[in-house]
Amino acid sequence: MDNSTHFTRRRLLIGFGIGTTALAAGCTSGPRARIASVAPYPAPQGRAPARYRAMYDAVVDNGYRIPAIDLSRVDPVYYRQEVADPTGEKPGTVVVDTANKFAYVVEPGGRAMRYGVGVGREGFGWSGRAKIQWKKKWPTWTPPKEMIARKPELAEYADGMEPGIDNPLGARALYLFQNGKDTLYRLHGSPEYWTIGTSGSSGCIRFMNQDIIDLYERVPSGSPVVVRQGGLIA
Repeated sequence: MDNSTHFTRRRLLIGFGIGTTALAAGCTSGPRARIASVAPYPAPQGRAPARYRAMYDAVVDNGYRIPAIDLSRVDPVYYRQEVADPTGEKPGTVVVDTANKFAYVVEPGGRAMRYGVGVGREGFGWSGRAKIQWKKKWPTWTPPKEMIARKPELAEYADGMEPGIDNPLGARALYLFQNGKDTLYRLHGSPEYWTIGTSGSSGCIRFMNQDIIDLYERVPSGSPVVVRQGGLIA
């Protein structure tokens, strides 16, 4: 892999004088997002289509109950759907379009499965090529010591926060490596589904829990991942 494809987040962090671990491993959405601050989105006849209500209904997964998503709190453009592939990548590749807040899994025949995502705040953004080194169902979340220094209330999780519906990594985490090294970035679920389509996390790419479960089943470990900052034509 050419050195020019190295994650630009390393240059960004150096430019800001910030260590990579201080920002990357947190994978949170900053101050706890509040659903009350999100105005409802209109839906046809006042309700989302039945296929989406079923897609985002409550589900029990590995003993954990994931609540149904209130689709009036998510812009319909971010519902999971199959679309014409705008990426030009080979089938099996995961492509994240940070500008438009979409992630794609490229399928054969010029199609792709598209998901809405939340991305990092300005200054935490990154781009490049990596691969999914490994995957985890209901992962433990461990805030880095630098994050605990900024937010002392997180000290109770210094040895890791147990999996569960309130865990910032949600129902699944896919761990991104580049040239055999952990980038400290993840594709992961989030209990704060109303933040999908926003830029509020500390660098990681977050999905609605129902969507990260779907993605987890579609891509095996070793799958390539491309993160683009400039946006795609969808």
